[in-house]
Amino acid sequence: MSLSSAQAVRHAVLTATNSASRALQTRHFSWSLPRGKQRVVVLGSGWGGYNVLRGIDKKRWDVTVLSPNTYFNFTPLLASTAVGTLEFRCAVEPVRRYAPQVTYYQAWCDNIDFAKKELKCMPATRPVNAEPTMDADLHPLHERQNSFTLKYDKLIIAVGAYSQTFNVPGVKEHAHFLKDVKDARRIRSRILECFEQANQPFVSDIERRNLLNFCIVGGGPTGVEFSSELYDLLHSDIFKHYPNLARLTKITLYDVAPNILGSFDKSLRKYTEKTLSREGISILTSHHVDRVENGKMIVREQGEVPFGLLVWSTGLAPNPLVKELSRVQKDPKTSSLITNDHLNIIMEDGKPNTDVWAIGDAAKIEDAPLPATAQVANQKAKYLVRKINKLAKDQESPEPFKFENFGSLAYIGNWKAIYDRPTNGAEEGFMQKETGRIAWLLWRSAYFTMTLSIRNKILVPTYWFLNWIFGRDLTRF
Repeated sequence: MSLSSAQAVRHAVLTATNSASRALQTRHFSWSLPRGKQRVVVLGSGWGGYNVLRGIDKKRWDVTVLSPNTYFNFTPLLASTAVGTLEFRCAVEPVRRYAPQVTYYQAWCDNIDFAKKELKCMPATRPVNAEPTMDADLHPLHERQNSFTLKYDKLIIAVGAYSQTFNVPGVKEHAHFLKDVKDARRIRSRILECFEQANQPFVSDIERRNLLNFCIVGGGPTGVEFSSELYDLLHSDIFKHYPNLARLTKITLYDVAPNILGSFDKSLRKYTEKTLSREGISILTSHHVDRVENGKMIVREQGEVPFGLLVWSTGLAPNPLVKELSRVQKDPKTSSLITNDHLNIIMEDGKPNTDVWAIGDAAKIEDAPLPATAQVANQKAKYLVRKINKLAKDQESPEPFKFENFGSLAYIGNWKAIYDRPTNGAEEGFMQKETGRIAWLLWRSAYFTMTLSIRNKILVPTYWFLNWIFGRDLTRF
C-alpha cells in the first residue's frame, strides 16, 4: 500500500470515529429516547414557574423548562434597579442554576395540543445567520421551519402576562414598561440621557423642562414605587451632580381611576397622596391618555403633554399563548385560564384536565378571584410543588389551594412606605396598617427575606449600604 493510500485510510477511520463520538455526545438531545421518569414541562420562569423549578423533586421527575428568559425577575426590586439604588444582578436569578438536573430551552410555546400532549415551540434565540443588530428578546425572529415540538406527561402553565396598553396608539413605540430587568436597564439609561441632553448649551429652557418632565401612567403599586424611587434619585444624586437642572425636573403620576393604589385601604391611599404631594409629585387621577407620540402624549383633560420619559404601568394583558389556546375555559374579561381549586385547568366540557396546571398571572381560580400579584403566584407554586411531589410518590393530596394574604407593601419615597393587611371583618390588630419609617423597615426586611438566593441576600443589603455611603452610579454604559 502506498503512503498516500495509507493516509487516506487513516483519515477515513479518524473521520468515522469522530462522527460516532459526536453522535454519542449529542444523543441526550433526542426526545425519542426511552425515559424512566415522567416528563414535567414548566412553561415560564416567573414567580410561578421559577418557584416550581426550585421545589420540584428532580430525582422523581424529568423536568423541562421552556421560557424566553434565561432568568427569573424579582419584580419588587425592578424600580430600585431602574434608578440605580440596586444593581441589575440583584433582581435576577439564573434558570440554569438547576442544570443539568433540569433541561432548559430558551423558547416560546406557540400552542398546546392537549389531546396529543404536545407543545409547539419556537426558539427565542437569535438565528444562527442573523445580523447582530437583530433583537431576539423582542421578537421571534425564526422562520417556521425552525419550530419544534415537545412532548409532556404533566404540564405547568406559568407564562405570566404582558403589559396592558388598552390599545392606546403609540404606547408600545414611545413608552417604557417595567416588567423585566431589560426594561429597568432601558429606563435607567433614558433618565441619565435626559439630563445629558438637557445639559447641552444649545438647548432652550422650554426644551429642558420638556426633557426633564417624567410621566408615569398607572397609579398601582408599580407606578407609585417607581415615581417614589425616581424622586429619591432626583433629590439626592441628581441634585448633587446637576444642581441647575434638578430644579427644572417634574414628576407626574396619571391614573384613569379616581384614586391611586385602589387595592389599599382608604386611609393609606390618603396618606400616600399627601406624602407624594409634599414631595412635589403631581397626582392627576381621572385622566385619560388618548395617544402617545414621540416626546409627547395627548391627554384628554390636558391636551398635549411633552415628556422626556414616559413609564407605562396600567395593569396586565393576556399572554399570546393563553389567547391562542382553544378547548379550554377562559375568563371573559381578562382571558385568563380558568382553573379549579386544585389549579387544574378546566376544559370546554367543564371537566378539569388532571395533567395540566396553570398558575400565576395566566390563571384564575373559578369562583375565587385573587389579585394578579407575586404573592399569589408564589403561594400557588409552593402548593403545586407539594402536590406534584406527592403525586410522584403515589400519594394523594386532596386538600384544595387556599390563599393566605400576608398583606401588601408599597414604597412611597424618602424612607417611607405603607403596609396593608386586610382584616377580613375582624377587629384591627397589630401590624394591620403601618405607614412611614416603620412600614419602610418592614418593606426592606420583607423584600430582603423574599430574595431567593444566598448570593442576592448578600448583594441586596450590600448595595443598599454602598449607595447610602457613596451615592448611586450615574455612569451611562
